[in-house]
Amino acid sequence: MLAAATLLALLFSLLTPLNQALWDALNRSLPAAPDPRVVVVGIDDETLRDYGRLDTWDRSLYARALRTLDQAGARAVALDILFQGRASGDEALGPLLSRKGVILASTPGDPQGVGLGPRTGRGAVTGLSVLNIDPDGVVRRFQRGYRLPDGQLVPSLAEQLARAAGVSAQPQATQSSGTPLSTTPQTIRYVQPDQGALPALSFRDLVNGTVRYSQLQDKLVVIGLTAAGSQGSGYLDVSRVAVPGVILQARTVSSLLAEPFVRFGLWWTLLLGVLAAVSAVLLRGFWGFVIAALAVGLSLPLWLADVQFPGATVSLCAMTGLLLVAAERWWQLRHLGTVDPLTGLGNRLAFTRAVEHRWAGRNERPIGLLLVDLAGFRNVNDRLGIQAGDALLQHLAGTLKGNKRRADVVFRWGADEFVLLVDGSDPQELARFAARMQAALAEISGPDGSVRASTGHSMTGPDIHTPTELIERASRMRYRNKYQGETAG
Repeated sequence: MLAAATLLALLFSLLTPLNQALWDALNRSLPAAPDPRVVVVGIDDETLRDYGRLDTWDRSLYARALRTLDQAGARAVALDILFQGRASGDEALGPLLSRKGVILASTPGDPQGVGLGPRTGRGAVTGLSVLNIDPDGVVRRFQRGYRLPDGQLVPSLAEQLARAAGVSAQPQATQSSGTPLSTTPQTIRYVQPDQGALPALSFRDLVNGTVRYSQLQDKLVVIGLTAAGSQGSGYLDVSRVAVPGVILQARTVSSLLAEPFVRFGLWWTLLLGVLAAVSAVLLRGFWGFVIAALAVGLSLPLWLADVQFPGATVSLCAMTGLLLVAAERWWQLRHLGTVDPLTGLGNRLAFTRAVEHRWAGRNERPIGLLLVDLAGFRNVNDRLGIQAGDALLQHLAGTLKGNKRRADVVFRWGADEFVLLVDGSDPQELARFAARMQAALAEISGPDGSVRASTGHSMTGPDIHTPTELIERASRMRYRNKYQGETAG
């Protein structure tokens, strides 16, 4: 039981999606407050109506927006826009991109932004505009750095923005500094949308200078597309609502600035799962439910303490231990009516079921039967007590099990009678087997030597039509052998 609980707990502890579902629920139920340091400027539907499609813009619009941010005292700006090739207005925009605190989005195929038109020859700071999309299409995690196929370690756009603001946890973690960036996925903290406020400032207002500078002073600004139907506007967050990619980038920056979640490693998860399953087996009763409930309940306060506890896995392991205990009890109850509690052998009912199961195939596979009787057993009970009689029966059962063949089955037929079903035999082989068993039983004589075991055997054939006839024939032979033995004695 304990071995099965351990193995199942190890298996279930590897099912991390169970915990992910729990963490998604906690993330949605306990949303983080919007970080006041992070502001989104969205290229919304109104902006596109005024200036046309994004790929037709004069890029001096971006230059005007950056100047407004500079005048408002923004601390750092990330342009989550992938510029392709050269365009009009690059002469005005290019010099601004090389300013301190300005980050330009790049792709894994061009991490340094060599092919980005407005920054050619200007040396702008770039960061990968990448979102970690899980197989179910949900963006749950981010990375501070990404390892490219060529081995290069490149910081993300959010990481570069935090560095430019001077608030990154590893401000000196660059490829040249030798301090490695962490590529471990971290959880993006869900932020409940404020129904009474716009999700982002309008880029059009920024270009026109009609924004309040107090909204931008000393802020970390992320600029990107928020227009409905535009590319990058349909990512799913943990609430499975489609949100623009720039909103998720802003949440990533906020999560990066907040205290990171501590996550239990695989070995700790395996250990906790095994402990829960084993404890449920050892304690039995309702304790499995208690452990399962505590595991899930503990996830809530630990989440508030920035700890991602594998509560679903631990709870499942505890329930597994509970189910094993229930299965053991069911098995015991199911077999309670067919097992002799003294010897552990099948009882008369079990023998009847076994014979009925094999009877239909007796012509192809004859059924052999060996009947064993203990003469003088009642005298042992009367003179020496029930405990001596029980010990004698257990000794006889052990002798029968020790001398039977692998396919043979032993049953307790009556108070002092035992039956063996002998499978795959012929009359001659059955007779030899009965003789060997009689010899093995010769040592059983009881504490006072007054007990003698006698055997009789029979086998199905054309003249045997029912199981009762098979038993009666073996019983007649047993009586003959018993009489002969008493006469010889």
